Amino acid sequence: MDTVIVGLVGGGYAAKLHCEAYKKVSGVNVRLKTIVDIDIDKAEEIRKKYNFKNAVNSFNELLKDDEIDIIDIVTPPYLHKDMIIKAVNSGKHVICEKPLTGYFGKEGDNEPIGLKVSKAKMFNDVVHEMDEIRDAVKKNGKHFMYADNFVYAPNVQKTAEIIRSKKSRILFMKGEESLRGSSSPVAGRWDKTGGGTFIRVGCHPLTGILWLKQGEARARNIEIKIKSVVADMGCVTKSIPANEKKYITIAPLDVEDIATVTVTFSDESKALIIAADTCLGGTRNYIDVYCNNGSMLCNITPTDILQTYFLDEDGMDDVYLSEMLPSKLGWNKVFVVDEVLRGYTAELQDFIESVSKNGEPLSGFDLAYDSIKTIYAAYWSAEEGRKINF
Repeated sequence: MDTVIVGLVGGGYAAKLHCEAYKKVSGVNVRLKTIVDIDIDKAEEIRKKYNFKNAVNSFNELLKDDEIDIIDIVTPPYLHKDMIIKAVNSGKHVICEKPLTGYFGKEGDNEPIGLKVSKAKMFNDVVHEMDEIRDAVKKNGKHFMYADNFVYAPNVQKTAEIIRSKKSRILFMKGEESLRGSSSPVAGRWDKTGGGTFIRVGCHPLTGILWLKQGEARARNIEIKIKSVVADMGCVTKSIPANEKKYITIAPLDVEDIATVTVTFSDESKALIIAADTCLGGTRNYIDVYCNNGSMLCNITPTDILQTYFLDEDGMDDVYLSEMLPSKLGWNKVFVVDEVLRGYTAELQDFIESVSKNGEPLSGFDLAYDSIKTIYAAYWSAEEGRKINF
């Protein structure tokens, strides 16, 4: 396939990240045809900036367009399941932003659901929904591509290459994404996000870690599964007076704002994943990998390739330095080629090539399934204060 035609649904922050990455895809022509958002003004803004042909406010317009090869879903996660199933049923390949899905409430649930609904029920319902998605994807024979950028970060990819070459045994991994909250007004509501900081940002290091472990298993020609999950979660910012948390941009109603989760694999190796909405100083992203024959520390953000120091912000209004920093004064570690270092460019390159050449993406449905299953096992563990065995 010489040209891959894309329809994009959702006009928020992730849409812009994907569009910037599409511009850098090489070797295959990419045509951005239709952008969909219920806010038509937002869709029109994306259309103009990234040269889409159409801006519409109906998802069905993508389904009816026989020319579109891929539907790229960057909507809130409570919309993902139905959109994925409709897309593959209409003959489209699917790119889906993380998280794949979640529990957002059922008829008859007591509210707020994050405090009133059993996490065991959530776990079982989410696994059932993912089985429905998997059946639809397999039935239609379409590619499902899971957009979790940590998998594609250059240092994570290099780590995977080293593990394959040295046939390394991963003994312990540690990953984290922590920041000062979210710009989304609904980030504190379980019925909109499917959980708190762990599903919203902790899914990144978790998915990267699961992918590396899968890579180790393939390199050594063995099977490694998730054995158990144990978690400790809490909500510290609820107890802090409003005037003392003016720099923290999270308002949790029924979700956690800090989480630590330990995953044990069938080979008895372990991984620790940390996620928090309580960390000032910018976004902290990393995966550390400790093997029997080496160690690799994947520092994703912030990096040290450019540091700046300013006493004022004159002329800096339109200059992007880094995520989640309210000021450009003093010393800052600048995000340079952010879309490359955080994996977005390689992610979309892989997805477009998978469709063009009919190959399997590095990040597919099985990885998405394992990640979400682990996340909800962690919520179940934290609620009941016990280990969840798979």
